[in-house]
Amino acid sequence: MTLDEMLRKFEKLPGKISFLYENLETGERVGYREDQPLMAASVIKLFVMASVFDQFEKRKLKQDFSLPIYKKDCVPSCGALTYLHEGICVTALDLVTLMIIFSDNTATNVLIDLLGMEEINRYIESLGFKNTRLNRKMYDVEKSAQGIQNYITASETGRLLTMMHRGELVSEAASSQMISILKNQQLCSKIPFYLQALEEEPEIAHKTGEDRGITHDVGIVYGKVPFLVCFCGNETDTPAFERIMGELSLELYKKVNGTGQK
Repeated sequence: MTLDEMLRKFEKLPGKISFLYENLETGERVGYREDQPLMAASVIKLFVMASVFDQFEKRKLKQDFSLPIYKKDCVPSCGALTYLHEGICVTALDLVTLMIIFSDNTATNVLIDLLGMEEINRYIESLGFKNTRLNRKMYDVEKSAQGIQNYITASETGRLLTMMHRGELVSEAASSQMISILKNQQLCSKIPFYLQALEEEPEIAHKTGEDRGITHDVGIVYGKVPFLVCFCGNETDTPAFERIMGELSLELYKKVNGTGQK
């Protein structure tokens, strides 16, 4: 399957679809409406993580800074903290890890409160991103009903991941630590779906996002030749798009690495 044939799959999907592929060795790059701003869902957590690591690097926040989590801090849905005992203490690094690998909404909101929304947006802007914006906390039903949403683009998310891969996001050590966290992602039904069945299963550093009519998965597949993929969709048929994510990720892996399945 050629890249053009892959792109034609997106044209059959309803809603707003964005896609970005980049071979991180050769620089080959293919995009599909990659600059259109989309509601972020949990992919915005990548940018929160980067901002937190910037605070770690500047010694404004310590990785082992510990704080209790109370029921008043908890919000529904994704994650673990909402279901644990009142007053459990977690570190700032624990919060980042939970925010990424379990997409923990409570952990995310605590980090947003720790840093401040303005500070996170200042950091996003300092990276040169013009269309990525954190406008509300996770599971803020009131603001969501008012149409206040967080936004990303596939292209800016891809650039963030590429900077991380190259050791250029915050610092080389911070980039490496963020990649390591992303490789421990536990939500693996999209990009990794078919790749998990390969004889030489590649490591995948990625972050998903979901909401009604919204589905994303963005990340780096570390085969013999690493490559970036960003799948982003709003107002779409989420099961159909997620099947395409898994199928195209496998096709791209075969194209780049020439590897078959078990």
